[in-house]
Amino acid sequence: MEEEKETTTTTTTKKKQCFWTWALASVIFRLVLIHFSRNLNLASRPEVSTPLTSLRRLAEGYWLKQSSISPYAGSMYHGSPLLLSILGPLTVQRGEGQYNHLICSLLFVIADFMTAVLIRATGQSLQMAYNQSLKSLGIVRLLERSEMLSSGDIAALVYLWNPLTIVTCVGSSTSPIENLFVVLSLYGACRRLVPLAAFGWVIATHLSLYPAILIVPLILILGYGPDSPRRKLFQQRASSKVGENPSTDIRYQQKELASQPMLPFRFSWRLVVHFILWASLWSCYVLLLCGISVRRYGGLGEMFKSTYGFILTVPDLSPNIGVLWYFFAEVFDYFRNFFLIVFHVNILFMILPLAIRLNHRPCFLAFVYIAISSLLKSYPSVGDSALYLGLLGLFVKELADMQFSFFLFCGYVGISFLSPVMHNLWIWRGTGNANFYFATAMAYACFQIILVVESVSAMLNHDRMLRKLSIMKP
Repeated sequence: MEEEKETTTTTTTKKKQCFWTWALASVIFRLVLIHFSRNLNLASRPEVSTPLTSLRRLAEGYWLKQSSISPYAGSMYHGSPLLLSILGPLTVQRGEGQYNHLICSLLFVIADFMTAVLIRATGQSLQMAYNQSLKSLGIVRLLERSEMLSSGDIAALVYLWNPLTIVTCVGSSTSPIENLFVVLSLYGACRRLVPLAAFGWVIATHLSLYPAILIVPLILILGYGPDSPRRKLFQQRASSKVGENPSTDIRYQQKELASQPMLPFRFSWRLVVHFILWASLWSCYVLLLCGISVRRYGGLGEMFKSTYGFILTVPDLSPNIGVLWYFFAEVFDYFRNFFLIVFHVNILFMILPLAIRLNHRPCFLAFVYIAISSLLKSYPSVGDSALYLGLLGLFVKELADMQFSFFLFCGYVGISFLSPVMHNLWIWRGTGNANFYFATAMAYACFQIILVVESVSAMLNHDRMLRKLSIMKP
């Protein structure tokens, strides 16, 4: 027994060392690329920077504010006034007319590293809840699989070493900060840190609006836990045992269910109420700070119009990796409002059905919501994809049998190379047209749809497998 414990301790130590080695290597790799960031010119790429996440636009907004002009004057800046107050001083021009990008880039590197650490901690909480669920169902055989790294470590390293994450960090985009607060809300919910979860959700929603839909999985995580088997599995397991032993009475099922005290069958309304109260408190505090920041430039009404209104009305049709810019450039103005409603409500239509079907896996539900919003949002970037691809690593066990994995991998790699080529042929060389670049955007959207559909299908198949193993005779 002592030898086994020593072996287990040694293996755990090696895993930790392996993770931290690769994590620090990713930080060093980012710092090297930052040194050559001006030569790479990633900040001008439409796949990396959008009208909402561009640091150049933020610098322009800060210059307007320093000149006693509204930062939302014109059509340059459409972000948060709080982010403008924090990052604005770091974009002041120095020397040769170039802003001091080094400090901003270091801040984005720190944000990426903290996001990875929070993903790892979230994965640990999710793994503990998953193991508890398997033990409660009597499926111990799935726990005996040896692993090089845990799912949390894999997810964190996938996020850190994802090329999409790296180019977003080096390309002077504020997406790493938005991703940090999204993951912070999930981490706080999994660890039952209600004020932290509410703070992360409020700031993420304030920065990008779309994380507002994450309130559904956050409430489910606080109510049921990060991962819990469906109550139906215990009922089927109890009924199968009753069938095997006819002498038992009908109360056997109730005793079988009562013998599982560790599982949060009852919804924890207390934590949910605390979350709503803290979210309201943080929202009021953020609005107060925003009101103070923009009190001389039109107040909160002007801020909402230039930020959330800009997201919902899609006035800027500059090319990006989404599909809305091309569609609204071609559609007649008479139908514009109708299709705006269709595209935005399409996200809301998916919330309830997915929440009903995946209510026992709220963390996976959050991943699906993030992937769908990244697909249908007004101004997407590769930073959005980097977030949900990192969270996908949290479910490496459940999605081990997912179909078309290699096809999706090749598709993402192909689009990553083709998109800059098509943009160059259209904008700079003049040998192509908008259809060239839009074709890559359409292909990118199709690959994201396939990823969401196949991942949900694989998760449901995994649940069916657990159901069969739970009622199988030992």
